[in-house]
Amino acid sequence: MMKLQRLLSIIILLLNRRLVQAKELAERFEVSVRTIYRDIDAINMAGIPIVTYQGTNGGIGLAEGYRLDRNVLTNDELAAIFTALQSISTSYGNEQNLQLMEKINSVVPASYFEDFQHKANRVLIDYSPWDGNERLRPKLLLVKEAIDHCLIAEFIYTNANGVVSHRMVEPHRLILKGRQWYLQAYCLEKEEFRLFKLKRMNELAISKGEPFSRREFATQESPAGKGLSESSSTIEFTLSFQADSRHLAEEWFDIEEILLMADGSWQVRKAYPEDEWLYRFILGFGHSAEVLEPPHLREIIARRTEQAAKIYRTDG
Repeated sequence: MMKLQRLLSIIILLLNRRLVQAKELAERFEVSVRTIYRDIDAINMAGIPIVTYQGTNGGIGLAEGYRLDRNVLTNDELAAIFTALQSISTSYGNEQNLQLMEKINSVVPASYFEDFQHKANRVLIDYSPWDGNERLRPKLLLVKEAIDHCLIAEFIYTNANGVVSHRMVEPHRLILKGRQWYLQAYCLEKEEFRLFKLKRMNELAISKGEPFSRREFATQESPAGKGLSESSSTIEFTLSFQADSRHLAEEWFDIEEILLMADGSWQVRKAYPEDEWLYRFILGFGHSAEVLEPPHLREIIARRTEQAAKIYRTDG
């Protein structure tokens, strides 16, 4: 997302200016000059000819006489990009997002502007947590810097089971899932790619030494929307909701997945990774839902329910 945003911003900037210095682009987007030249190569490969002019008055610019075909990005597509940027900014807001949104506004024809505003603002996906992002924002900025400059990051990490360890990693990309930020990185201790939840990182710092060389990894290893659990064990389980608790089931599951039983209760069968998140998720339904199977999950929830009840008992 960050790289796509930067590429689009560079293209729009070059459409409005004849020449731009690579150093200026690097400073604007807070990346290295080397990264800017890699971006330029990517844009060239996409079919948009960019030329580097040498000399005192040189710089980077579009090839003479080239104009971006209006069919490359239609007005509706620009509105869709604007909506995406506006939504991602609710959780990952920075100056670059705002600049790019302003640039998109500037290239929209005046005759279409009112319609564009309507389409760009008809949907807003708010990724921000209820308690805001103020504590998380510094971590996001620090991790982004480490990714952009290929710098080793280290931190104290507490996993889902409460185990605390010191980690040194090569950060590759940030992932937002379920209002939670994760870092996909190569763990130098485990010698493999791992996923780390930012909220579980403490004492986060980045090395100022030599940058590491990015490792090739297939996006299929952890595609967006999959593989975001720290547990590799996935189980199928069945939940039974009381007759008057269908609305709770519908909050979390598709209507087609909720089956009406003969006794008036509602059943849902799902497969999720088994970890602390799953236990807390089920416990969150309180007395409105019951685990029917598998037996070991039912026992875990029953035991934790009893432990919680002991805390609140006042009969000694």
